[in-house]
This record gives sequence, C-alpha cells and structure tokens, in this order.
Amino acid sequence: MERVLGSLRCSYLFLKFSLILYATIFWLIGGLILAIGIYAEVERQEYKTLHGVFLAPAIILIVLGVIMFIVSFIGVLASLRDNLCLLKVFLYMLALCLILELAGGIVALIFRRQTEDLLNKNIRKGMVNYYDDLDFKNIMDFVQKTFKCCGGTDFTDWQVNMYHNCSAPGPLACAVPYTCCVSKPSEVVNTMCGYKALTKERLEHIEQIYTRGCTNAVFIWFMDNYKIMAGLLLGILVPQFFGVIFTWLYITRVEDAIEEYGHYMDGLLDGGPREAKKQSKWAKCCKCMPLVD
Repeated sequence: MERVLGSLRCSYLFLKFSLILYATIFWLIGGLILAIGIYAEVERQEYKTLHGVFLAPAIILIVLGVIMFIVSFIGVLASLRDNLCLLKVFLYMLALCLILELAGGIVALIFRRQTEDLLNKNIRKGMVNYYDDLDFKNIMDFVQKTFKCCGGTDFTDWQVNMYHNCSAPGPLACAVPYTCCVSKPSEVVNTMCGYKALTKERLEHIEQIYTRGCTNAVFIWFMDNYKIMAGLLLGILVPQFFGVIFTWLYITRVEDAIEEYGHYMDGLLDGGPREAKKQSKWAKCCKCMPLVD
C-alpha cells in the first residue's frame, strides 16, 4: 500500500510541476507576444498604416497573444489549485486550438486554389495603399526580394496602385517597384529599373523583372522546403499535443485522489487521508481561492 501511495504521489507531483512549468512558459510567451502586438498597433495607429486587419501583423500578434495568455493563465491557475473545472476548461481549449490548426491546414491544402485566391485578393487590397501602408510595403518588398516574385498573381497586379497605374502621371506610371527587378547583390540598386514594365509582354521581362506572382512563389518554396515546413509545424503542434496529454493525465490523477481521499489533496501529498477543508466565503465566489481549516 505504501509503495502504491508513493508511486501515486510521485506521478502526481511530476504531472503537477510539469503542467505548471508548461503553462507558465506559454503564459510568459503569450504576454510577450501581446506586448509586442500592442506596441506595433500603437505605432500603426500613429502612422495610419495598414487599414486591412488581415494584412496587419500587429492585429495578428495581439489576437495570438491574447489567446495564448488567457489559455495559459487558466492552465497555471488550474494546476496550482488542482481545480478540476479549470483543468477541464484548459484541456478543452488546448484540444480545440489543436483541432482548429490541423483542420485549417488540411482545408488550406485541399482547397489550395481558393486559398490562393483569398490571399491574392487581400494582397491586392494592400497593394492599393502600398506607399501609404508602411507595414505592408516592408512586408511586400521583403517577399518580392526574397522569393524573387512580383505582385500577387503576377507583375500586372501593380496596376491597382494609383501611382503604378498606366493612367497615372509621373515616372511610376506603368512601372513596378524596384524590388521586383532582377539584380545581383553586388550591384547598385536602380530604383527605376521597372520603368514601363506593365506595357511590355511577359517574355520581354526575363532579364529585367520577376514576372511570377508571390503567392505561387511562396507555395512553391513551401513545397521545395517541405522538411523545414514539417519541422516548423511539428514545433507548433507537438507542444500543444503534449500539453493535452499532460493535462488529461493530471485530471485523471486528481480525480483518482479525490475519489480516494476526499475533496482536498492532503491525503495524497502527506501520506494519509485527512479531514476535508472548508471553503471560505471568498472561495465560494472563486473556485481558485484556497481552502481554510
């Protein structure tokens, strides 16, 4: 009996401290992401950039940070107080996030054409305000230079911008941004290398600008670097999976201990059953409050 009790106590303590550590780490990460997102959003509002929520990194960071912070905080609170209600909420929320991520990835792969159309539609919205939305401009320039592409579907998408449209006055009319241009790292950047590019056919741009769209280029890069993508996905999904498993095991251990020793966990921790502790008036209002003698 003592051997069984010792084994239960060790497994309980191991699961408890593992879950506390797990939830605390993601709680801190969520808080950091939320702080960065809020700071970026304040800067975005100051300079009036990126009116489209879908394209605003600050909004994405804030949403991600809030979800991580709230879910992880529930996990920390539940594991500290052995609160079955909060533990189950934490388990269900972790499982829901994991299922939604898996389902979203599968749907995006199955309906790849619709996913590309959605991305291209939002990219064109950003291209309309390319010179006004500094965040989007930096992202678009980085993607075009890194993936050697131009526009969303192809280089002709730049006609949606008022400065690059062929009916616009000035040297940018019928041109594309210089980040679309084919250049070598050692060369001095020619900011007018895309001059009148929209008036020419695709084959005339082979040595001048990139003609393929960035959406297709990014998808091709993902396919070519599937090992990196698989590692990234595992790095995101595996911790959540282990969190679900640890929480489920911990819930079963707490339920077993409650069934064996009563409402409070002193029996499992101290080696024998003890009289259940009473709830204070504050504990009745908040289940996470400590119990009193």
